[in-house]
Amino acid sequence: MKKIFALGFFDGVHLGHQALLTACRHLAQRTACTCSAVTFTSHPDALVAIKTPPLINTVLERQRLLIGYGVTDILALPFDEALRNMPWQAFLEFLLQKGAAGFVCGDDFRFGHRGEGNAERLAEFCRERELPYAIVPEQTLDGIRISSTHIRTLIEGGDMETAAKFLGHPHILSGVVIRGRQLGRTIGIPTANIALPDDVVVPKFGVYACKAVAEGREYLAVTNIGTRPTVEGHHVTVEPWLLDFDGNLYGKTVTLQFYKFLRPEQKFDSLEALREQIQRDAAVVRELLP
Repeated sequence: MKKIFALGFFDGVHLGHQALLTACRHLAQRTACTCSAVTFTSHPDALVAIKTPPLINTVLERQRLLIGYGVTDILALPFDEALRNMPWQAFLEFLLQKGAAGFVCGDDFRFGHRGEGNAERLAEFCRERELPYAIVPEQTLDGIRISSTHIRTLIEGGDMETAAKFLGHPHILSGVVIRGRQLGRTIGIPTANIALPDDVVVPKFGVYACKAVAEGREYLAVTNIGTRPTVEGHHVTVEPWLLDFDGNLYGKTVTLQFYKFLRPEQKFDSLEALREQIQRDAAVVRELLP
């Protein structure tokens, strides 16, 4: 089946991206095509900037979110030198060879060599070939342009509630559970030690009210992000305590949904004081989240 391709990087799959995907679904329905998306496995700035921005999501998280918003087919391209230097017309011709029957993009989307392709040129390309297309205008919320850059700033500041408003869903972070020092077990709070994925934005250090998905089930969770100063930690860890979970998660993937920043990370005088505070945090999470 032919495809209507939504074009973008889609980091975070936020409300702006969702407007793009809605337009793609509608166009696909009208033309008996599938709603598809083109994205990239690395940030385009990786080849053109000295420092690339941290990403909101990993590639796999981004793909799961896209599917959740109605995308049935994803073309994930490596952003390499060949793609960077491809003329904008050749890029669209390449997508036609991949089954494209039409395109959707934002009015600020740039593509092709030196970013010479834009929404206006894409529209002209489609009109010449009698292909369906849609150009989606800039999306705003509370007078602020919805962008991955703004959302990253919110996450870095620990403002998960506002980030969720701009995302249209809670911020998510997934990782494989690895073995830590297992100190939580000694105080009756067995946390999962999640390997922080490379190149993703690190939320503000502190404790968060979360939901965690593990082995197909959802749990409330108290999640600490930071260096664990009470036990003389030195590197950044993500440690959720899945409330009411009893089992072994080593080597398995846990996906966290962030709802609210509860308190900054702090150093306690004893493990007992730490345990008492985490128990209070858990009570707050149970009250906050259904």
